[in-house]
Amino acid sequence: MIVYTVGELLRQWRQRRGLSQLDLAIAADVSARHVSLVETGKSKPSADMILRLADQLHVPLRDRNRLLLAGGFAPRYAERPLDDNALSAVHDAIRRVLRAHEPYPAVVFDRRWNIVMTNRAVDPFFAQVAPDLLRPPVNLVRLGLDPRGFARMVVNLADVRAVFRTRISRQLATAPDPELTALYEELLAPEHDDTASQRIDADVVIPMILRVGGRELRLFSTITTFGTPMDITIDEVAIESYYPADAESAAYFTEESAAYFTE
Repeated sequence: MIVYTVGELLRQWRQRRGLSQLDLAIAADVSARHVSLVETGKSKPSADMILRLADQLHVPLRDRNRLLLAGGFAPRYAERPLDDNALSAVHDAIRRVLRAHEPYPAVVFDRRWNIVMTNRAVDPFFAQVAPDLLRPPVNLVRLGLDPRGFARMVVNLADVRAVFRTRISRQLATAPDPELTALYEELLAPEHDDTASQRIDADVVIPMILRVGGRELRLFSTITTFGTPMDITIDEVAIESYYPADAESAAYFTEESAAYFTE
């Protein structure tokens, strides 16, 4: 296992962001010489300086802790379970968002796309997939692309796979992660292209089209994240909310699922 100094790690993040030492120095309001001395190990940065540079480099909280440890300082950011008492206000906010989005589906997932919460509108779709895919941790990408999961219901699987590929490629470019890289290589590498799957032309957004009970549901989604998080868990979770893309899809949820949500 390679052990990097804090300067080496900062240089890696700077290069990952495509910034010169001068670019970073100007953004952080320090001299370019100081950035150079920190990166070469000739100057030992304070914890505040490490976080100051990390902030300008948009380093995720998990990796800011690693920078602090490499610099000889204690981690600054906690990582608590989402149901921890300290996160009760956030947990409650997420539940409210999920519940308010019904009768349309919404899921909460972590940085590795493992589902951590859902609303009730997701349950009927989960009921149609292989039980072993629902053993924790339930991975949204695997669930969406596995033939025993949602893949057999997705009409435009090639489009859906392409969206996953783009999003995870960007995520890995922002913050590399070995497990997420393995997931990408397993399910999203170019050789997994679905040449036989229907592709959809769209003017506004590319919908995900599901064939359920003889009906086609067209859905698009939005992603919600938390601003100014100070906990790693909160920094890494996202809420994906799905919306009907046409009146027929809206009718499926408001009419066919009405009894389910009024129980």
